[in-house]
Amino acid sequence: MAEAHQAVAFQFTVTPEGVDFQLSREVLKQIYLSGVRSWKKRLIRIKNGILRGVYPGSPTSWLVVVMTTVGSSCYNVDVSMGLVYYIQRWLPEGRPYRTPYTRTLLSMAVFSTGVWVMGIFFFRQTLKLLLSYHGWMFEMHGQTSHLTRVWAVCVRLLSGRRPMLYSFQTSLPKLPVPSVPATVHRYLESVEHLLDDEQYYRMETLAKEFEEKTAPRLQKYLVLKSWWATNYVSDWWEEYVYLRGRNPLMVNSNYYVMDLVLVKNTDVQAARLGNAVHAMITYRRKLDREEIKPVMALGLVPMCSYQMERMFNTTRIPGKDTDVLQHLPDSRHVAVYHKGRFFKLWLYEGSRLLKPRDLEMQFQRILDDPSPPQPGEERLAALTAGGRVEWAQARQAFFSSGKNKAALDAIERAAFFVALDEESHHYDPEDEASLSLYGKALLHGNCYNRWFDKSFTLISFKNGQLGLNTEHAWADAPIIGHLWEFVLGTDSFHLGYTETGHCLGKPNPVLPPPQRLQWDIPEQCQAVIESSYQVAKALADDVELYCFQFLPFGKGLIKKCRTSPDAFVQIALQLAHFRDKGKFCLTYEASMTRMFREGRTETVRSCTRESTAFVQAMVQGRQPNEDLRRLFRKAAEKHQNMYRLAMTGAGIDRHLFCLYVVSKYLGVESPFLAEVLSEPWRLSTSQIAQFQIRMFDPNKHPKHLGAGGGFGPVADDGYGVSYMIAGENTIFFHVSSKFSSSETNAQRFGNQIRQALLDIANLFQVSKADG
Repeated sequence: MAEAHQAVAFQFTVTPEGVDFQLSREVLKQIYLSGVRSWKKRLIRIKNGILRGVYPGSPTSWLVVVMTTVGSSCYNVDVSMGLVYYIQRWLPEGRPYRTPYTRTLLSMAVFSTGVWVMGIFFFRQTLKLLLSYHGWMFEMHGQTSHLTRVWAVCVRLLSGRRPMLYSFQTSLPKLPVPSVPATVHRYLESVEHLLDDEQYYRMETLAKEFEEKTAPRLQKYLVLKSWWATNYVSDWWEEYVYLRGRNPLMVNSNYYVMDLVLVKNTDVQAARLGNAVHAMITYRRKLDREEIKPVMALGLVPMCSYQMERMFNTTRIPGKDTDVLQHLPDSRHVAVYHKGRFFKLWLYEGSRLLKPRDLEMQFQRILDDPSPPQPGEERLAALTAGGRVEWAQARQAFFSSGKNKAALDAIERAAFFVALDEESHHYDPEDEASLSLYGKALLHGNCYNRWFDKSFTLISFKNGQLGLNTEHAWADAPIIGHLWEFVLGTDSFHLGYTETGHCLGKPNPVLPPPQRLQWDIPEQCQAVIESSYQVAKALADDVELYCFQFLPFGKGLIKKCRTSPDAFVQIALQLAHFRDKGKFCLTYEASMTRMFREGRTETVRSCTRESTAFVQAMVQGRQPNEDLRRLFRKAAEKHQNMYRLAMTGAGIDRHLFCLYVVSKYLGVESPFLAEVLSEPWRLSTSQIAQFQIRMFDPNKHPKHLGAGGGFGPVADDGYGVSYMIAGENTIFFHVSSKFSSSETNAQRFGNQIRQALLDIANLFQVSKADG
């Protein structure tokens, strides 16, 4: 086989005359090219490290400072105020420094470099101080204060002209630790309307006792950690919320992302993959070279980019007590699954990335391969869909040596995982159920055709439709969304297809075909695989997913109501939930804290006293529309303020979570923290970010819309809701629940959401007519 010959650099034969070596020139050439590519990457990283390290300075600015110092000496002006002469005295006596002219120039260069470095330090600290100001977030739209205007000008001046991806990392402020009284007060305010008088009094007593007796000691340790660590939350959040979880990743943790649903570029499965994989590796190259621009709020405030580091070449490795994230600096292949077989597909020929047409040919070779699965191979990936302890034990027992270890390494060390499905899925606006079936296929598939441990699995359906299933520990949804926007934009507007739907260009037929991975899976392991599959199948069968496109209006009409689109939808969710269940519940909305270094998320408790007052008034139906509008605006303002507090480090739940972790380390029991951390989130919600990259003008291409993505319900008797406010005229919703709960029904709740949105919009349409 061709790949077998290319895997060996030399052969030898033992003869009576001795050992006869036969060198393979082609393989040695590939080894040489691989080494060249590795050194190029190292040099690029060194260069980027230097440029990032001196940002917002640059080699040009250093030269300017040196020339200024030297030039001033020509006019007998000593800008160093004697420091150049002082440095000159300390230079060692020796041949290179013998002439006075050389010693003077060198002293000026040393002085200029010192001034330049001090300037960089001053600019960075000043920028960090400026980025710690968040008053701009709390100002009404169109009512910017003079202080904020001056602040914006200063930030723009200090931000430099061409920042690289990680240029602002050291200038981002640390996430502040809120005071315990402030957090406790906000917590009690968030639950007062959800408890009766007796329950609230009990919780208030526990909170007061915690604040006075237990919290001061815990807070001291947390403040100490905030001084020492880059972020006082993120490492514990990753470890205890994600990596220590022993439940299956599928449905419980992983989430999915959909393709463009209103346009289709090609029906050819291999061609679509060729363009998509090429775009992904192009993105990875830009990521390695830091050529991606950092995400900026309002085009001004930089967001932390550290989560992007582990996007590729990353796998979650199972352990008995805790998992670990394995991240490699590089990977030159992807792992592919098709019809129960695993393949290793090389992405490079020597040091050159394969072109889309070459990748299409390679994927087509896999699709055309008639070989059957090996014993135990077909459902092998079910191990990643079942319990983590069982997977860790099986991995240690059956995959720690021999060909099984080599094959598993090929998957875990891949850039990412690719699943070639035999079924077709797409969104048909005339068939609403099609979107839900598409979402279910992405969320869990058939429980063994996704490798749920990989940072993400690229899923390709037979009709060319794509999607992602993403592991959650390494990053949050906006990070994978950034990659996905780049891939879809590059596929649609830069790479393109022929009239017959194939990738542009001509393939290279001499490329060796993808390599089948070889397994030796004993019957004991096959029994474990079957057990994990049954666990995963029961979990998948229990998930009800209802996805729909809300067509009556989108962001455009909501803005006419003079409120934020997110607050509008969140209040509608409260109204829908009350109509569905007849009661209110703790509601989780994810917000980001990426304005701080290594920030991830914070919880917005969006079921507020103000939103419940509006909902009750709406349900009773006795108040005039003017009063209802007033209550709605009050609820929307409260929600926006809660969201801003969460984004600026003044949230509730991450602070209480970290205090709880400290209490466990110290062996301190806190009834208050134990109760807070055990409260179920029966309504878990998330808005999906879009248009992080301006790959195209959405006004010129209004149908180039993704439908967002979704996740499973957090509570067994609750709902999971994600939504994308997709442009001016539509909203996509993904509602999940469990069939096993008699209290929930995803489709019923989805219909309530529709009606709630319409009812709130009608309030303002009546207002407009009355005016």
